[in-house]
Amino acid sequence: MKKMIEIYDKLEENFLFFTFALSVALIFIQIVMRYVFLASLSWSEELARYLFVWYTWVGASYAVAKHRHIRIEILCDLIKGRSRLVLELLVLLVWAAFSMFLAVKGMEVVRIIAVRGQLSAALQIPMALAYAAVPAGALLMSLRLIGEIVSVCKQFSAEEVKG
Repeated sequence: MKKMIEIYDKLEENFLFFTFALSVALIFIQIVMRYVFLASLSWSEELARYLFVWYTWVGASYAVAKHRHIRIEILCDLIKGRSRLVLELLVLLVWAAFSMFLAVKGMEVVRIIAVRGQLSAALQIPMALAYAAVPAGALLMSLRLIGEIVSVCKQFSAEEVKG
């Protein structure tokens, strides 16, 4: 299981690196085209925008894995021991429930857009691909949060054995 998580982490890192690098390259090319050649590409800004949406949502999942989400720790710092673990578990459960809600509702939106056959203006790709970033990222984040919940439960059990 640990090996699978490491492989997934690496895939996620590579996806984030690739989409970010491609976005930067596209924006750079667009700037050069606009200011040097006095002509712009119709599709580059749109693609950069969709890549940005994707790496933002996948990056939210990656941030869970690396414990990099912004949190307010004032209450947690005041509480020690088992009570702190209970609070942490409660926070993770609410966060995971919200992420699952986003995944489900996001899929409903993607399904509606796919059925309507909406295409993007410049690239003429299905808009469902752009909108799919939300449920995909939320689902990935939910899976990461479930892993965090399991980890806190193990800490709680270890604390119980010690105490």
